[in-house]
Amino acid sequence: MATPTTSTPPVRNMDVELTKYKSAAEIVHNVMQTLVAGAVEGKKVYDLVVEGDQAIEAAAATVYNKKTKTGAVPKGIAFPTCISVNNAVAHFAPLQSDPASSLVLAKGDVVKIHLGAHIDGFAATSAETLIVGATEDDPATGRAADAVKAAWTAAEAAMRYLKVGEKNYSVTDVVDKVTSIWECKPVENMLSCQYSQNVIDGKKKIILNPAEQQRRDVATVTFAENEIYGIDILVVSAADGKSRSEDSRCTVYQRSSEVNYQLKMKTSRAVFSEAQKKSGAFPFNIRVLEDEKKARMGLQEAVQHGLVREYPILYTGTGTYVAAFHFTIALLAGGPSLITHPPVWYKPEKVKTEKEVEDEEIKTLLTKPLRESKKAKKAKKKAEEEEEEE
Repeated sequence: MATPTTSTPPVRNMDVELTKYKSAAEIVHNVMQTLVAGAVEGKKVYDLVVEGDQAIEAAAATVYNKKTKTGAVPKGIAFPTCISVNNAVAHFAPLQSDPASSLVLAKGDVVKIHLGAHIDGFAATSAETLIVGATEDDPATGRAADAVKAAWTAAEAAMRYLKVGEKNYSVTDVVDKVTSIWECKPVENMLSCQYSQNVIDGKKKIILNPAEQQRRDVATVTFAENEIYGIDILVVSAADGKSRSEDSRCTVYQRSSEVNYQLKMKTSRAVFSEAQKKSGAFPFNIRVLEDEKKARMGLQEAVQHGLVREYPILYTGTGTYVAAFHFTIALLAGGPSLITHPPVWYKPEKVKTEKEVEDEEIKTLLTKPLRESKKAKKAKKKAEEEEEEE
């Protein structure tokens, strides 16, 4: 009788992984700078979305071109460019054939730009929010400003809770506490996930503003050393944080890694195969597929059986504003370390709000550096040693 064998997972080289994550993050940052500069009054959202995806692919083509033993290094889009405006929560990336492709930015619009790149399956994803026309000399005010200020302050607080040994629901709670300062609310049931090679929807999750059932579904987990997370902070200028789907057609899809199903239709198999070749494990915009009509038909069967999942376009109530900041972060021994860059557009002076942080605990939290300096660590250790001697 043969002895069963067990496969040993490959040993991780964190230095190599982090280099690839940061290379992807550099691409994301450069593309984000271009898109932020282009998000002006009169600009079509469709044009920005296409420009973003093309820029990611072009930048990725210039790096990691040396072939390895296993062939060319895969690289490219880890999350297709999405630009969601005002009360659209996320995942708005229209096709040219969609009526929504005519959407044009207007002064005062709250614009969320979300995109991602990967090198060898190590993905850096980022999102930020800007308000069209707002400047330091002419800042945004009102509920739009409240939502943006609440979202970024909550993101900064969340970063400081993302450390080894902390629990995921600590992040949930602090985001809720911070956003309430501006009478805003995290968008209900939005998930942030652990990242690994070719995975941006890992098992460990953080949920914002969970409904009762979702709180039961998302287990309490403890953060561990060398874990990577993509953190989505989505905040609405409303009291309940609820969202709903409308008539906008979904354009972003992703292969569900945990589902296996033999597609019956020839068209479905062809479309699924094309999507796999072009995007692998990562989300893709249907625009990248050769025939849009055929693609929609083929994806229908794949979605129906859970082989592919949709990224639906959700909306909060009419007249509300959603702000979002997404960052990719590594949980290292010395503390959390941002992989992606700080926001391009956001400065406190660009959003004028009547309320500010007064809670001393949150104030103290926000002044803490993400990582303690070596000097601070030595001082802390010395103080502890002196305390023990006494």
